[in-house]
Amino acid sequence: MEIEHHEIANFLAAYPPFSDLPTDALARLAQQVEVSYYRAGTEILKYGEQITDLFVVRAGVVELYRRSGDLYNRISDGGIFGQRGLLMNRKVRFGALAQEDTLVYCIPVQLFDEYCDEYEAFADYFEADDNTRLKLTVSEHADSNDMTTAKVSTLLLREAVSVERNCTVQEAARVMSQEQVSSLLVYDPNKPVVEDPEEDDGQMVGLLSDKDFTQRVVADGLSFDTPVSEIMSTDLVLVDSNTYVFEAMMIMLRENVHHLPIVHKRRPIGVIALSDILRYESQSSLLFVLGIMEQQSVEDLAGYAQQLDNIFVRMVNEDANSHMIGSAMSVIGRTFKHRLLELAEEKFGPPPVSYCFIALGSMARDEQLIVTDQDNAMILSDDFQPTEHAEYFEQVAKFVCDGLANCGYKYCDGGIMASNSKWRMTFSQWQAQFELWIDMPNPEALLNSSIFFDLEGVWGNIKMAEQLSSVIAKKAKQSPRFLAAMAHNALRRTPPLGFFKGFVLEQDGEHNRGMNIKRRGTAPLSDLVRVHALAIGSRKQNTFERLDDIADANILPKGKVQDLKAAFEYIAMMRIGHQALQIEKGRKPDNKVSPEALSEFEQRNLKEAFQVLDRAQSFLKFRYQNKAITK
Repeated sequence: MEIEHHEIANFLAAYPPFSDLPTDALARLAQQVEVSYYRAGTEILKYGEQITDLFVVRAGVVELYRRSGDLYNRISDGGIFGQRGLLMNRKVRFGALAQEDTLVYCIPVQLFDEYCDEYEAFADYFEADDNTRLKLTVSEHADSNDMTTAKVSTLLLREAVSVERNCTVQEAARVMSQEQVSSLLVYDPNKPVVEDPEEDDGQMVGLLSDKDFTQRVVADGLSFDTPVSEIMSTDLVLVDSNTYVFEAMMIMLRENVHHLPIVHKRRPIGVIALSDILRYESQSSLLFVLGIMEQQSVEDLAGYAQQLDNIFVRMVNEDANSHMIGSAMSVIGRTFKHRLLELAEEKFGPPPVSYCFIALGSMARDEQLIVTDQDNAMILSDDFQPTEHAEYFEQVAKFVCDGLANCGYKYCDGGIMASNSKWRMTFSQWQAQFELWIDMPNPEALLNSSIFFDLEGVWGNIKMAEQLSSVIAKKAKQSPRFLAAMAHNALRRTPPLGFFKGFVLEQDGEHNRGMNIKRRGTAPLSDLVRVHALAIGSRKQNTFERLDDIADANILPKGKVQDLKAAFEYIAMMRIGHQALQIEKGRKPDNKVSPEALSEFEQRNLKEAFQVLDRAQSFLKFRYQNKAITK
């Protein structure tokens, strides 16, 4: 074997299904492989064109696209593509684009067919890889409840595609290719129509899948004129639209089927495949976070971040509460920062002195949603020397903030970002700054306090962030004048209720004739809870967790903590639901809620939540401003 063939064989042997091939078979394959190089941005495969090779990525990144142009998958070293077209009708099913300079191995279709026939493990990989991966998903995520709360109807992205039973296999293959589906429902137009809607099955008599083509047409050498009625599956397993995703998955595994017709009152409304469940499960926030850490560049992260809207909407549709959603979105945001900082240190080298990159505001409180900007800063070691070290941290901060912007976290309008040299300070400088804000609570200090007092370490020497939080908690608790000023500042944003408790709407700007439910709802609630938390020396960041500490401290009248929790949850979920609905309608999400879009029930509850906020603000004014006067 020549040296280059030996190198090819060694590479392929590290990845399935080639790793299961005998040594001589792998050597023969390596000798017939052709090597192709594609520059970044070059189209490798175009949807619908003839395909004559199986492709293996040797080096680089390849993106696969659906017929619609939507991104289907992104693969790198060892990734395989082109197999769907080879197993179907020798037509490209997913377009392929070199996302960066890429080297691929091309395996001729004749050899691919031969190895599928000769080596069972090789064939099983391509015909049953979805089932294998699904079982792995079940074993690794059995404790996840995502799929136990979602219905299979949420997986249906289109109506079922169907053909008549007398349609030929060639015509059926053409329909599958044009519609980009892996299965067809088969109906009999001569079957009597059932009058009872509860028993109406839409004259459905069978299902045809891509697997039927390979096992019953290609393998048996049937004529392309064979009617689909001779190869279709007739022993159908039907699933009601109200079935949970998890139940559907278990049915697939138990019955060893790859496609399930979904029916509503017995009438078919669509078909789901194993790949739909796998794709759905890949959108869980846990797997999404793990995926962030696998991205190899800012460009990869930016592309990956495009899934974030779907992650958010999925959590909302699965009835997650505001704490769960806020925590998940905050973890995702911190993980983007984490990965960007790793990439920054790979690019600029290890830090000359220790530092801590901190998240501020809603991300630190675990209350971040889909509409957000950047609030971050850097704590530098007291060993920091500006002349020697400033350039390094400036480069890292700019890299991270620009990267976050590329991932959808827009730049902070107020410049509260680590890329602003004002917010890169040593630990001693930060400590002095917080003490100054507390001792001299002027308007600017109070504005900064409402942002910087919610902080959490993301990367580096996390202990510096923890120590700084401790300094803040101890100092603020002992400063009634500061607490009074913070209380006064927390009263600046009031709930949108008029004298007769009707809604007060914005009259101009982007929220005209609506209510900014963040500025007039969740934000003032967070502000007043923060004041109580600082007053008792709580180190918690999250609003719900701060309320738990406040309840333990017994500083509010009986029942008020539960009222505040309920009000915060309701307003937050109203905001979350509004943003999710906008995303589903293809609109840019915002915080404007129109009362006209709410039901009477929703309006009544929202008014009650705002009244809780109004009463809580009155108590805040009484407790801290009066206390400050008497001391």
